[in-house]
Amino acid sequence: MAKPQEKKKVSGRWNMYNKTGDKLERKNKSCPKCGSGTFMAKHGNRETCGSCRYTTFNTQSK
Repeated sequence: MAKPQEKKKVSGRWNMYNKTGDKLERKNKSCPKCGSGTFMAKHGNRETCGSCRYTTFNTQSK
């Protein structure tokens, strides 16, 4: 019986970008304290930096 083919793993860092033509655009914001090299993680009601723990809360107007 034939073995099933293994799927190639995509590196996690390339999931943070959108490719449009020749440009790469970031999906998440970068941390204002750490600089452009550190991404902010998106949670349900906030965005958090994993390096310096900077947090911004998303407010929804009713």
